[in-house]
Amino acid sequence: MSIHTLDPKRTGLLTIDLQNDFLHPEGAYGRAGQGAAAIAALPARIKPVVDALRAKGGTYLSAQFTLVPGPGGEPLIAPHLKELRPFLTKGDFAPGGFGHALVDELAPADYTVEKVAYSAFYQTRLEYIMRALGLDTLIIGGIVTNGGVASTVRDAHLRNIETILLSDGSAAFKDEVHQATLTSLGTVTQVKSCGETIALIEASS
Repeated sequence: MSIHTLDPKRTGLLTIDLQNDFLHPEGAYGRAGQGAAAIAALPARIKPVVDALRAKGGTYLSAQFTLVPGPGGEPLIAPHLKELRPFLTKGDFAPGGFGHALVDELAPADYTVEKVAYSAFYQTRLEYIMRALGLDTLIIGGIVTNGGVASTVRDAHLRNIETILLSDGSAAFKDEVHQATLTSLGTVTQVKSCGETIALIEASS
């Protein structure tokens, strides 16, 4: 698969889970000592891509992982996630909260989508927004490459949506997992660096 040209006005840049609860030192993962340098570096890498696309009339969408508050404020959380991340508690990833919000460096997005599972398409309004705006191509970055990013890329492929996966605009907690996922997704997406993607945007008419 290869994207040689794109129409910025029909293209959205979609970031996955670049939220304070994942990236900020005072967020849920920061408080639990969970983090990675590759993940912390993403907002600064992606911001120039956002700026380049917006300058050409494109759209920035942010998909944000959400834990819906249940009875007593305890989050409705999948059993497998609770087992993996036992530190998650009341208020974490709750809509409207500090932790749920997009990181300051990228805020505000043009559109925000709350997601409750890995894929940004699963039970969200993402596809509705895309169709309403006439978007048929997505540039995708965020975290983690082997989780929400991969699920979203594959779901886009099933919907005949063209995608560019940002090789250095996505990350995982382990680089070998990130690299392996880029390789495995190469059959369903075009993998490009942020710099290569900016060049593609700027070359568009």
